[in-house]
Amino acid sequence: MNKQQLYRQYKTLLLDGIVPFWWKHGVDHEYGGVLSCMAEDGRRISEDKYIWSQGRWVWVCAALYNRIEPRPEFLEAARRTVEFLLAHGKDRDGRWVYHTARDGRVVEGPASIFSDCFAVYGFSEYYRASKDEKVLEEALRSYHSVCRRVESPDFHEMAPYTLPPGRRPHSVPMILTEVSNELARTAGDAGVAKAAGEYALRVMNHHVRPEWGVLVEFLDSSFQPLPGNEGAAVMPGHAIESMWFILHWARGAGREDIIARAVEVIRWHLEKGWDPEYGGIFLGIDALGGVPFLANPEKKVWWPHTEALYALLLAHELTGERWCAEWYERVHDWSFKHFSMPEAGEWRQRLDRAGNPITELIALPVKDPFHLPRAVILILELLARYA
Repeated sequence: MNKQQLYRQYKTLLLDGIVPFWWKHGVDHEYGGVLSCMAEDGRRISEDKYIWSQGRWVWVCAALYNRIEPRPEFLEAARRTVEFLLAHGKDRDGRWVYHTARDGRVVEGPASIFSDCFAVYGFSEYYRASKDEKVLEEALRSYHSVCRRVESPDFHEMAPYTLPPGRRPHSVPMILTEVSNELARTAGDAGVAKAAGEYALRVMNHHVRPEWGVLVEFLDSSFQPLPGNEGAAVMPGHAIESMWFILHWARGAGREDIIARAVEVIRWHLEKGWDPEYGGIFLGIDALGGVPFLANPEKKVWWPHTEALYALLLAHELTGERWCAEWYERVHDWSFKHFSMPEAGEWRQRLDRAGNPITELIALPVKDPFHLPRAVILILELLARYA
C-alpha cells in the first residue's frame, strides 16, 4: 500500500471530481444550502431539501475550508447553508424539521433526531472557521435537546426509519459518540467530552456481541438481546463506521484497550459482510446466518465502502496490522471499479448484488453529499504526512 500515491489519488478525486460536481449540480446560489434530490449524474429530480443533508453539507464545506484548502467559496457555501438552516430549519420548540421546500417552507416538521445531529455536527465544524458564537450556542442547545429526547421512553424520532416501542437502536449512541466528540473539541466542554465516552462505551459494552462476533443494531429497552431475526440484525457498514467514530474518541482519551477492541470489530464485519461471490460489502446480514431482518440486505451501496476505506486506513495507522492494509486494498479495488463515475466526478451510490447500477430508492430520495467527501477529507487529513 503506497500511501503517498493514495494521497495524490484522493486529492485528485476530491478537488477535480467531487467538489466540481457539487458546485455545478448541488450548490443553491439563490437560497443557500444544497440541492441533493438528484439522479446519479446530477440531473435534478426535485428542489426539496432534507435538513439531514443540509447539516451534512455544512460539515463538508467547512471541513474543506478547515482541513483541505481555505478557499473563500468553501466557507461561503457553509455560511449560506448555516443561514438557511437558522432561518428555516427549526420549529417553535427549537427542534430541527425534516424536510423543506427549496425556499425553506416546511414540508414536514420534526421527525428525525438525525436532522438535529447533523446540524450540530455541521455547526461544530463551521464554528472552527467562523468563530460565530451564535452558531456554537445553537449547536450546544440542539445537542442537549437531542440528548434529553433520546432517553425518553416514547422516543421514536428516527425517520426515514421506524422504531417500534421498547427498542434501543445502535444508531443513537453511534452518532452521538461522533457528534459529542467533535462538539467537545470545538467547544472545550468537559461535560460533552464525558458524554462522548459514555455513548462510545454504550456501543462497545452492549451492541457489540463478542459471542457472535458482530455488532447488533437493536436491543431491548434494558440493553438486552431481542428475540428472532430482529435481534440478529447487523449492518456491516454501520458497524465499521461506528468503530471509526469510537477510534476517534479512544485515540483522544488514551484508551488503547478500546482501540484494540474497535479494530477487531472492524475486522469481524469485513469478514462476515464481504460477499464471497461478487465482492463488495452487503448492506445487511443476519448474525446467525438466517434471513436478514433489514431491507435490501444484498444491495451494494456506496457508504459502507467509503466508511471502510477510511476505517481501514485509520486502523492501519493506529496499529500497523498487516490485515488492515490487505483488506484496504480489497475494498479499494472493488469500490473504485464499481462506484466510480469518472465522467461525472462523483460516485454512483446504489448497485445490485452483482455490482450493476440500480435506480431503486434506498432511504432518502437524495444523492448524498456527505459520505464520500467526508471519507476523502478524513483520508487526506490522515495521510497528510505522506503528501
